Amino acid sequence: MSYINYSRRNGNKIALVDCNSFYVSCERLFNPKIEKKPVVVLSNNDGCVISRSKEAKAIGIKMGEPYFKVKHLVKKNKIEVFSSNYALYGDLSRRVMKVLKTFSPQVEIYSIDEAFIDLSFMDEKGVEEYGKEIREKVLKWVGIPTSVGIASTKTLSKVANHIAKKERNGVMYLNKNIDLILKNFPIEDVWGVGKQLSKFYKKNDIKTAYDLKNASSTWVKKGTNVLGAKTAMELREVPCINLQIDQEKRKNCCVSRSFGRKVDNINELEEAVITHCLNAAEKIRADSQVAKTITVFIRTSPFDKNKRYYSNSRTLDFPIATSNSIEMIKQAVKALNDIYKYDYKYQKAGVILSNLKDSKNNQENLLTPLLEDKSKTLMKAIDYTNTKYGRYAISIAQAGLSKGWKMRREHSSKIDTASFDSLPIIGI
Repeated sequence: MSYINYSRRNGNKIALVDCNSFYVSCERLFNPKIEKKPVVVLSNNDGCVISRSKEAKAIGIKMGEPYFKVKHLVKKNKIEVFSSNYALYGDLSRRVMKVLKTFSPQVEIYSIDEAFIDLSFMDEKGVEEYGKEIREKVLKWVGIPTSVGIASTKTLSKVANHIAKKERNGVMYLNKNIDLILKNFPIEDVWGVGKQLSKFYKKNDIKTAYDLKNASSTWVKKGTNVLGAKTAMELREVPCINLQIDQEKRKNCCVSRSFGRKVDNINELEEAVITHCLNAAEKIRADSQVAKTITVFIRTSPFDKNKRYYSNSRTLDFPIATSNSIEMIKQAVKALNDIYKYDYKYQKAGVILSNLKDSKNNQENLLTPLLEDKSKTLMKAIDYTNTKYGRYAISIAQAGLSKGWKMRREHSSKIDTASFDSLPIIGI
């Protein structure tokens, strides 16, 4: 369906497309055998549950639950468990968003698994069918199931999406019986209403979205903030929160990880910092940015009462703003050596690139052509190779090979979309 004649003459219509149990769906895409089984995906170092299939939800697995607390349920109910694979999830997310942009010129990527789409060019009669078409195309082209909620405002589209998840066709156009639906919609589930704010509302006898809709705008603004007042207005079908089509470039880039085991020597700590540095540099190059400042930080576990706690950081400036991994590593290693202390067992290390600028608008000096021109070609070749053949296809020797400090991922599916070995095998 064409959206060339884009206009708002048909009224405001915003769709929220949300990938269902996204991390679980990504794992199922490459492992059809777990399609109908209960599945959970764990956070960094296999700490907490961050994604659940509907079968796992039915068993009683809660979001954010520490894994060690639900191990008995996992074993008893034969739940499939996976360590997080963010490279896989990020790649499939980009594919989903690319498909969504074929349906409208106005798309706001809200999170890794959600996007708002402006469908104001659609006639009233065709809206729900268009939502079904969106859902079917994403499933066919990427393999990820979605729910589509459509309404006149972003806040109401969030409400519609909650309902869509329970609908058989996965689509809900909220254009009638709105008050009836809002009366049964808990205040804590309203977009923009967090845990503390919901307590405040309940204390003042506002228990549902309908109650907030009919509350005094002056009282809401005085008791909360401007965003709270906008939320109430949006529940009244008055658009107040615009789509953020042009994503602002990041002002800083942080890459950090907790170690799979405690690190007690400078060599492994250096490997970790260099690896984080390579990842951060790759990210800012993808956004056509350069960094003027780098910060390296390390710390021991704040929860280990039997050990001395140590945390420190060091910030250094580059001679000229750069995205050159090699130059960054030199400064990162220097910063690490300045703050490293012996006889400590470190739990976490990280790198922050700050004072980021657009590489096209970066002010250069006389040294820039000598220092940067050759490196740009090298960095471009490295990024191209790693994109095509998988991260770390080309790396720096200092980053090490074994990486014994890496995050604990005992349940990793090891799926890599850049590897043919990860493709599902169809039996003949």
